[in-house]
Amino acid sequence: MERKMGNILQGSLKILTFLAWSSAFLFGIYILFFYLISFFIGHGEKWNNHLPSLYDTKNITSTAGIGIHFVAGGLILILGCIQMINKIRIKFPKIHRWSGRIYVVSAIIAGFGGLAFIIFKGTIGGLIMDVAFGLYGVLMIIAAIYTWKFARQKKYKEHREWALRLFALGIGSWLYRIEYGFCRLLFNGVGQTNDFKGWVDKILIFAFYIPNLFFIELYIKDKLKFTNRFMNILLILLVWVAISFTGVGTYFFAIFWIKDIISIFK
Repeated sequence: MERKMGNILQGSLKILTFLAWSSAFLFGIYILFFYLISFFIGHGEKWNNHLPSLYDTKNITSTAGIGIHFVAGGLILILGCIQMINKIRIKFPKIHRWSGRIYVVSAIIAGFGGLAFIIFKGTIGGLIMDVAFGLYGVLMIIAAIYTWKFARQKKYKEHREWALRLFALGIGSWLYRIEYGFCRLLFNGVGQTNDFKGWVDKILIFAFYIPNLFFIELYIKDKLKFTNRFMNILLILLVWVAISFTGVGTYFFAIFWIKDIISIFK
């Protein structure tokens, strides 16, 4: 029975992983298309449609910082998914290494780009959002540096652990959109305000990356295996809640992302 439960859990985690990777990959493509293309065709003001005050012609430094942050963030989501595929890592090590270099550099650039925006302009949510997003950027830079460092030193165990932490952080931008959209949909915007200073907003600005790091640490330390049947059942149920959450969210957001990309040409 315990072996069967373990197999169900592993199968469920594979489904969740596939959905999360696919959704994050699509979001990465959306970011690159929407923010890069809208800028190059002269519609940079469309950046402000969903996140006010991002594109500011009066503050070139902050606009450049957030632009670089978004482009690098799109690359992180796309390449992070590729880096986690074992078959590519084993069969095509050169692809893994070169895409890994771009991935790590993109993470560092995204971190510094976001920090530049916070320093020179500040987030719409004020000090608490500055702190939350600033910490996120610092953690991203640290994880990227250590991922690179241990790869260069051929300490592959440590490299893998830091690469997992970096991936957990990297998908945060995708997860933030999914969580924010679901909270607005399910609770009709309760605790969420246009200036992102509501009590739900203040939870979400930490919830998109802190739980990820906690979960990945449990995974790294092999703490997600339980001998207790009740705990296994509970974990399987939680995984399927996450699968439902990710699947439904991806479906609705994919429609939104496609419409957004089309809108930049109007």
